[in-house]
Amino acid sequence: MEGLFGILLLVVLLGLGVPVAWSFAGLVAYLTFVYDVNLNTLMLQGFRSLNSVVLLSLPLFILAGYLMQSGGIARRLVEFIELLVRGRRGGLGASIVLSSGIFGAIAGTATAAVAAIGTIMIDPMDERGYPRGYSSALLGISSLLGILIPPSITMILFAVATQQSVAACFAATMGPAILLIAGLILFNRFVAGRYYQEKAIGKADQSEHRSPTRAVIAALPALSIPLIILGGIYGGVFTPTEAAAVAVVVALLIGFFIYRDLTWSRLRTSVIAAAETTGSIVLILLFSFMIGRILVAERVPQELTELVAAAVSNPILILLAVNLFLIIAGALIDDVSVTVVIAPLFLPLMTSIDVHPVHFGAIVAASVVIGANSPPMAPVLYMACRIGKVSVHKAVGPALLMMSLVALPVMLVTAFVPEVSLWLPRTLGLL
Repeated sequence: MEGLFGILLLVVLLGLGVPVAWSFAGLVAYLTFVYDVNLNTLMLQGFRSLNSVVLLSLPLFILAGYLMQSGGIARRLVEFIELLVRGRRGGLGASIVLSSGIFGAIAGTATAAVAAIGTIMIDPMDERGYPRGYSSALLGISSLLGILIPPSITMILFAVATQQSVAACFAATMGPAILLIAGLILFNRFVAGRYYQEKAIGKADQSEHRSPTRAVIAALPALSIPLIILGGIYGGVFTPTEAAAVAVVVALLIGFFIYRDLTWSRLRTSVIAAAETTGSIVLILLFSFMIGRILVAERVPQELTELVAAAVSNPILILLAVNLFLIIAGALIDDVSVTVVIAPLFLPLMTSIDVHPVHFGAIVAASVVIGANSPPMAPVLYMACRIGKVSVHKAVGPALLMMSLVALPVMLVTAFVPEVSLWLPRTLGLL
C-alpha cells in the first residue's frame, strides 16, 4: 500500500508543477524513508543501471533529431509530401500526418516533430482555411507518431526498463503507427470536406512551388535517413546504438554538405539543446531505476497483481482497466514517467494474463498518444498550440474528437488484437 501511495504522491507533485526529475527524487526520498532502504546501496544500483550500451543510443538519437531540425531536413520532407498531396481534399492536413510519420522515423520524439513540422505547416494551413485550433490539434496527435515509428526514444526506455529487445519493441509499434496514420488521414479528409472547406491553390501560389520531380530529388537525402537506420537495424548491419551514431553522422553530412543549412552556430545550438534534453531524461531514469529497485524488493508489483486479480478475474476487464489507467496516468504525468515507472509496475499483471511484454510495450506506446494530448497536463498539445499561436481551449475540442474516433480505437485494437504488434517482430525473428 505504501508503494501505491508513493505513485499517488508522484502524480500530486507533478500536478503541482514540480519539475519531473525532482518529483521523482521526492518519491525516492519517500520510499527510502518508508521502507528504510540504504540510500548508498540504492544510488550505486541506480548508476549501474545507467551503465548500459543501449542507453547510449538515447543522446545520439536526440542529437540527430535536433540536427535534422536545424539542417533543413525536416523542411525538405514537408515540402516533398505537401507537393505530393496538394490538390486533393484534405491534402494539406494529410501532409502534416505523413510528415510527422516520416520525421518520427528519423528523430524518434514527439516534441521534435511538433517544433520542426508545426513551424512550417501551421501558417499555410491557416491560409488554406483550416482553423488554427484544428491544425494545432492535428499536429499534436500526429507528432506522437514519433513514439510509435522506430527509432522511438520511448520504446528504448521501455526496453531498458523491462529488459526487452529494443529491436523487437521498435517493430511492435509499427502496426499501431500504420493504423493511426490511416485513421488520421481519413478523419481529416472527412472533416475537410464537410466542416472546413480547404481553399484551392491559385496559379500564382502553384508557380512558387517546385515541381514534384524536383521536390523528390531534393528530399532524397532526407528520405534516405530512415532507410539507413531501419534497414541497418533489421538487416543486422548494426545495433540500435550504432544506428543512432550513424544517424548523427548522416545528419551532419546532409546538413553541412548537401542542403548547407547547417552552420556552426546552429550545430552549437543543437548540441546544447540535445545535452539539456538528455540530461533531464537521464536524471529521471536514475531516479526511476532507484524507484523500481525499491518497489521490486518490496513486492509492490506482485501486490498490485494480486489486488487487481482479486477484484477482477476476467482478463478482458483487466486489460481494459490497465488501458484506462495508462490513459489517466498519461494525462497526469509525462510519457517518460509512464514508460519507466508505471509500465514496469503493471508488467507482472500483464504477463499473468498471457500478454507478451513486447505486446504490452505497444499498448503503452498507443496509450501515450492519448495521454500526451489529454488535459490537464497535455504537454504535446500545449506545445503544438504554442507553435500554432492559438489558445489551448480552441484545440481541446478537435483533439478530443480525434482521440475518441481515431487514437482510442487504435489503442483498443492494439490491446485486443496481439498480432497487430507481434506479427512484425515474429516475422523478423525478434521473438
